[in-house]
Amino acid sequence: MKTPWGDIAVSDAHVHFLSSGFFDALERQKGTPIHEELFGSGIEVPAPDHAALANRWVKELDRHGIESSVLIASVPGDEDSVLKAISSFPQRFFGYFMLDPTQPDAVSRARKALDGGMSGICLFPSMHRYAMYDDRVAAVIEAAERHGILIFVHCGVLTVGIRQRLGLPSRFDMRFSNPLDLHALALRFSKIPFVIPHFGAGYFREALMLADLCPNVYFDTSSTNSWVKYQTPVMDIRDAFRRSIDLLGAHRLMFGTDSSFFPRGWQRPIFDDQVNLLFDLGVGVDDAALILGGNLRRVLGTH
Repeated sequence: MKTPWGDIAVSDAHVHFLSSGFFDALERQKGTPIHEELFGSGIEVPAPDHAALANRWVKELDRHGIESSVLIASVPGDEDSVLKAISSFPQRFFGYFMLDPTQPDAVSRARKALDGGMSGICLFPSMHRYAMYDDRVAAVIEAAERHGILIFVHCGVLTVGIRQRLGLPSRFDMRFSNPLDLHALALRFSKIPFVIPHFGAGYFREALMLADLCPNVYFDTSSTNSWVKYQTPVMDIRDAFRRSIDLLGAHRLMFGTDSSFFPRGWQRPIFDDQVNLLFDLGVGVDDAALILGGNLRRVLGTH
């Protein structure tokens, strides 16, 4: 893709694959059909053809000049949708899946998905209401360790816009969303990369502390990062990038958009804003190439 530094191979570290299975899960939770409620909201419900949805994402990435992206199965149990996508386009996608480690089949489900070709496990402790120091979390990571994958952990503020549009309650518990809860795990599993999206989503100071102590902790830069409104003293996303680069180095940041549904598709404005910000900060071409895709590909063993 053309950037202010010239052509750079861009890989997006944070795209949600909202399959028909994702919407089916929401419909079961609501107990009534949701298609009509979403009609006209700007959110399309895809047909139950995961390869077709993957092909649509390929065309969307091509339209913007994106080399590859992560696809996240965004509800527990929807791993097969992303497995189908990455098997259809193995050069374009990395597969992550959401897992609730408190469920009795969590370890076996993780092993099956990883054996199938997934590259990352996504943990949402505030959503599923568990602590990262729960022994069941360690059991899942032990099962994943031999696969050479990464662990994505959502910390801080968590909202799910589609749930809000459907009037579904979000019984999240932010007591479980502090990045410092990862400290012992990141030390214990020092060869596994842990990725904290959105710079900690409001726990920026804590995320910085964790990353300073644990060199296997990375940040992803995805979303609009509106969490900066909670910071005291006031800061903006430029400060988050600058301080993260100063402390972690460019080799531990992964660009992401948090793209999710169609017809909106890939969120180009987030890319443009972050690229312009990095260029204005004086980031050089080599570091920009790492942040915009090189780090993701290196960590996942494809570069």
